[in-house]
Amino acid sequence: MRIGGRAMNTTAPHLRSIVDQDGAVILDVERDNMLTLNSTGAYIWQRLQEGKLIEEIIQELAHDSGAEPSVVDRDVHIFLEQLKSKHLLRNAEQEPHKGVLRHTGIR
Repeated sequence: MRIGGRAMNTTAPHLRSIVDQDGAVILDVERDNMLTLNSTGAYIWQRLQEGKLIEEIIQELAHDSGAEPSVVDRDVHIFLEQLKSKHLLRNAEQEPHKGVLRHTGIR
């Protein structure tokens, strides 16, 4: 979704999550799956749940981490594509990347 030319993503409604400073756990109740995120992934996930625009998340993360905005921009968009490929996010538009998302199957 775009609002005034700015990208916005929404988390899927069939998810339950717990976020703290160490990371996050996301339960996909439709697919009987659990995923864990590291602290950076949790930072992004929490802000997506708050309805923040991608550009806002990138700016905040670059500021809070002291990382180059261009690097944060690339990494956030890659992470968003990971979330989309796992059916956790709607309207992410970038390429997959490893590192922030870990999969743990639950049966």
